[in-house]
Amino acid sequence: MNAWYNALLAWYHCAKREMPWRGHPDAYAVWVSEIMLQQTQVDTVRPYFTRFLAAFPTVAALAAAEDAPLLKAWEGLGYYTRVRNLRKAAQRLMAESSGEIPQTAEALRKLPGIGPYTAAAIASICFNEAVPVVDGNVARVFARRNLLTDDFTKEPNRRKLAAWLQPFINQVAAPGDFNQAMMELGALICTPRNPQCHSCPLRPQCQAAKQEVQADYPIIPKRKPLPERHADVVLLQERTGAILFKRHADERLLAGFWELPDLGTLPFNIENPKPCGTHRQTFSHFRQILTLFTATLPDSLPPLPDNYQWCTQPDSLPLTTATRKILATHISGKLLSHQKGRKK
Repeated sequence: MNAWYNALLAWYHCAKREMPWRGHPDAYAVWVSEIMLQQTQVDTVRPYFTRFLAAFPTVAALAAAEDAPLLKAWEGLGYYTRVRNLRKAAQRLMAESSGEIPQTAEALRKLPGIGPYTAAAIASICFNEAVPVVDGNVARVFARRNLLTDDFTKEPNRRKLAAWLQPFINQVAAPGDFNQAMMELGALICTPRNPQCHSCPLRPQCQAAKQEVQADYPIIPKRKPLPERHADVVLLQERTGAILFKRHADERLLAGFWELPDLGTLPFNIENPKPCGTHRQTFSHFRQILTLFTATLPDSLPPLPDNYQWCTQPDSLPLTTATRKILATHISGKLLSHQKGRKK
């Protein structure tokens, strides 16, 4: 009973946080939570999880979801490929197994959007399969415990750590608890900065703590500077209060979302465009810099192409994060006084 994993599990059962997906009887709910938690903090996910499950409570409901409500439910959570793959996987499950979720990590990995970590998490938590997870938290815990110098952004190194953990998870009665305990330890105790080593159940085995070099692990590879993409967008508003939006081009990142239109590609002419601010948004692979303009509308407006629309209730649309932030910041009396309507 002196094995380190017993101390870890004892700590977990006392210290684990309450989460709406923990102990949930439905594997579908755990699957949704694990997809949401990819590169996203727990506190951010909580309200999204509750709303998403209310809107799409079953695999069948998710498989049948239309774009607009699906993207609206995910709006602001980012990494939107996740929710598209979630629906693709649900559609495949409905077609191939009447919505039945696979019970092994190997089978789960065949579904869109499910990689080694997510498959291991679902299989261990829901179906008690002894397969270890390796996410950023787990890598940090054991990089410090074992003084590992591997770059855990690389899949081969994550597989190597999983192989090291395999004999230990084989010995526990609840593999799901073992995996959640490792992740919880990294989230609450073995944090990137200022780890709470005095409270850590693995402190007796931790080589970094013994040598007081916790800050040196894990090894973080240097990142290349993110490329920048610049664009000019325009905020146009009719007398009715309707704002002009354009559906994002059919690209994988933001397909189906609505945003403010590009200044240079409007389907009608405008006058007196004036810059009124800059908005920066960082994505995983680039940094977006938007310059915002306002302008005077023409006396009459032509019919709009299908990818444009006037909307008096922007909250009804799935909006890009940049657009939501721009509206929250720039919709004001001063701004709107510049475009009280079309020219008289």
